[in-house]
Amino acid sequence: MKLSVIIPVYNERETILEIINRVRAVNLGDGWEKELIVVDNCSTDGTRDLLRMVTLPNVKIVYQPRNLGKGASVRSGISLASGDFAITQDADLEYDPAEYPRLLERALKENLDVVYGSRVLGGKRYHHYAANYWAVRLLTLLTNLFFGVHYTDVATNYKLVRTPILKSLRLTCSGFDLDFELSDKLALATKRIGEVPISFNPRTYEQGKKIRFKDGLRAYWVVFRDRFIPQAWH
Repeated sequence: MKLSVIIPVYNERETILEIINRVRAVNLGDGWEKELIVVDNCSTDGTRDLLRMVTLPNVKIVYQPRNLGKGASVRSGISLASGDFAITQDADLEYDPAEYPRLLERALKENLDVVYGSRVLGGKRYHHYAANYWAVRLLTLLTNLFFGVHYTDVATNYKLVRTPILKSLRLTCSGFDLDFELSDKLALATKRIGEVPISFNPRTYEQGKKIRFKDGLRAYWVVFRDRFIPQAWH
């Protein structure tokens, strides 16, 4: 079996090679292999120069022609994924690839189509910024209410999905709002969804965190759109 790891990256020259090494180092168990699909969103800080030096087996590098947004990079990666399951991996070091086996184990043991890595299971409060934390909590509540699911963390980067289901979704978002569109459309595509708690090492804006207030507003719009505007599916 194969896991496709989709890594969108924009201006992460300090961490991109480290995260590639960490993903490659993860042991998924007997019979498993990995493919890495790194999609550079037209970085301007030297990230591309580093990626051009990467000539590793099972690592595919895609260079976007211009800054199309994180969501567009993820969608490009989804189109190239050939694994049985796929997961997204941010190019910073907030999320630990060593968590992959736990997500896969839950998916296989319970025959799930989707497993989220939740940053809040166990009562954890993961954000440096209270506004960010409570915005995600409200988005999670709305998503559960609108789509009849039981997520605890709709904004998590770790969404492990069976690749055929992921490819079947009609995804349209190009920015950070793709996380929320994924949660909406996965909820409608399958009820075989689970979660496992994960570790999380949040960074500050000074350290390079990119999501902004306008991204939060866009996320709320996407949740309402996917629930109330049927055209959004076409």
